[in-house]
Order: sequence, then structure tokens, then C-alpha cells
Amino acid sequence: MPEVKRNLTPPNQSSDKLLSILEMMAKQTAPLRLQDIATLCGMHSSTALRFLSALQKRNFVAQDPDTGRYYITFKICALAQSVSAYNDIRGIALPFLRSVANRFKESCNLAIEDDMTIMYIEVMNSPTGTLLSTQRIGNIAPMHCTGVGKLFLTDYSTADLDRYVAIKKLTRFTGHTITNIRNLSEELERIRDVGYAFDNEECEAGVRCIAAPIRDYTGKVHAGLSVSGPSVRMTDEFIYTNLEFLLETARQISMCMGWRADW
Repeated sequence: MPEVKRNLTPPNQSSDKLLSILEMMAKQTAPLRLQDIATLCGMHSSTALRFLSALQKRNFVAQDPDTGRYYITFKICALAQSVSAYNDIRGIALPFLRSVANRFKESCNLAIEDDMTIMYIEVMNSPTGTLLSTQRIGNIAPMHCTGVGKLFLTDYSTADLDRYVAIKKLTRFTGHTITNIRNLSEELERIRDVGYAFDNEECEAGVRCIAAPIRDYTGKVHAGLSVSGPSVRMTDEFIYTNLEFLLETARQISMCMGWRADW
């Protein structure tokens, strides 16, 4: 996992309080009174007012002239749009992929959904130099028989899943491929429970994959982080020994994408 630089100085409490107000107000569906803001953020009204005044001055917060209640403005959205334009998922995830490839000593992949298929947008070769032919940048793969694809399918409604099956079909690629919607639905429910997905030689004979979700600020699966390798090396013992590292790395990338577990 990429090394995280430790703070050399204690965190600034004022900055922390200001950000806590912004985060709290971003979750609200209606303007708030000053006292409500202070209570929800665990601070005195005078302190909350001081920070709200600073946020108003920079146009992050506005006050209803009739009710005196405060609400967050769309300026925060403009900032988010700027961040999105310059920090795409590939740039954010690249150092993390390198760390996972070094840990597993297998190919590490970053993939997204594109028109009900999986597209590999970044691949980090393993230190051993082994790169599977199916996992190359720009290649596409089916969703129902890949670890990353199944992660995206967990966000599908029943109607969406029916539509996927009707359009894409559950094509058999190996003897292990799931080819009926009942078994696929059961597999997706299991993935929702455990938080990760396997490809047990379902897309390519002799190849196993373990995948973890990268979520965005909405909580939806934005991308998938996966490790693929020959089944003779990707044993259950090996995968479960390193699984927490993969999951924690995916969580770190998700946090960079704006996801928070408590939202």
C-alpha cells in the first residue's frame, strides 16, 4: 500500500471545525438555524457563527434573508467539477495499483463499466512479468463472469439485471461460467454481503480473479480493483491471506473519490 506521509504538526482545530460544518451541511435537505448547526457540529453558537461568516464571505454558504437559516451553495459543486476534470480515476489509482501488484506479485487491474461490459482502463504488470492476455488496457470483458463485472451488477435492480441478461445473454466461456439468472442473483447477493467478488475460472480457464469495489461519493461502484493470475498460484489460502490488503487499498481509493463509510 502506498506510504502515507504523517503530519509533522498537529491538525489545525479551526480548519477541522470549518470542514465539519461544510460536511454536515452537505448532508442536509433543508436550511438550518444557527443553533441547529452548532448543536449538530458540537460547538458553541458563537463559534459556529464565526465559521459560517467565513464561509459566507467565500460564497460557500448563504443565508435566507427571511428565515435567517443557512444553506450550502453550489460553489462546492464547482470545486468538485474542477477536481473531476483534473483527477480522474486512473491518475488517483495508479500508485495503489502498483502497490497491490507488488503485494500479490500478479497483474493488478482497474476497470469500469461501459455499456454493460467491463473495460480495463489501467493494468499494472506483476513483478514477475506475467500479463494475462484478457487484461490489457482498452480490452472489454463480460460482466457476469468477471469479478469486477459482478461488483457493478450488485448495483443493478432486478429490472436492470433482467435487461442485462436479455441484451447480453449469460454466455458460457468455461465450465465454471454462471449461465442462469437465478444462480447469478444468488452470487450477487453473496457479494453484497461480503464486499468482494471472485472470478473462479469463469471467464478464462485456469485463471482466477479477486475484485474489490471502488466507490464514489454516492456510494455506488465507480470502478473495480482486481488481481488476476493462474489458478495454481491464486489459491484460496493465498487470496485470503492478502484479501484485507486489497480491500483496504480499494477503500483508500474510494475515499479519494469522495466516498465515506458513514455517509
